[in-house]
Amino acid sequence: MAQKDIGNRIPIHTLNTTEQVKDFYNEWGIKDKYNQDMLEWNYTGPIEAAHIFNNYAHDKDMLIFDAGCGSGLVGKALKEVGYSNLQGADLSQTLLESIPKNLYKKLSQSDLNEPLDISDNSFDAVMCVGTFTYGHLKAEVLDEFVRITKNEGLICFTVNEGIYEEYGFDTKIAALETQNNWCKLALYKFDYLASKDVHAWLGLYQVIKVSDS
Repeated sequence: MAQKDIGNRIPIHTLNTTEQVKDFYNEWGIKDKYNQDMLEWNYTGPIEAAHIFNNYAHDKDMLIFDAGCGSGLVGKALKEVGYSNLQGADLSQTLLESIPKNLYKKLSQSDLNEPLDISDNSFDAVMCVGTFTYGHLKAEVLDEFVRITKNEGLICFTVNEGIYEEYGFDTKIAALETQNNWCKLALYKFDYLASKDVHAWLGLYQVIKVSDS
């Protein structure tokens, strides 16, 4: 599927390296331009993800890792529905510095395509909204999310419709279910950047880990 126009920026699908992506978002975050664009484009991902997550996650004190947290839009949406035990990581230091104080308990700047410096079974849930898109995270990152999530924990993510098959997300998602690493709670397509006619898949899965005992 061809990349749809999202405005007056360098097309995201032309970004080929981690450094290019980092520079892109560091520039985009200056003077709150990123947040302004998300509002103008009617970016519904964070609210949609928080809504479906809230339908299944009943412990408001659960520890949630926001992977690719950007300027904290997912954190804000989660806080609106009662979750506050949040940690986040993003590639862009500029976006991290734009996050409101005290929204997250911990923030780190990191390349999420690399192995995470996080112990197994550290989090009750992982959120990854807006980061599975052109030139960004690979489908294999889902393996790391499963690793750091506790048994019966939740992983909630969006995947831009244009890369869902091209980048192998359809195959990876199905393989994790076939291998009994997680089970599907929800998977559907929704309006992602509504004013730009861009859609995304939203998935919510529960992690399955077999005890060694």
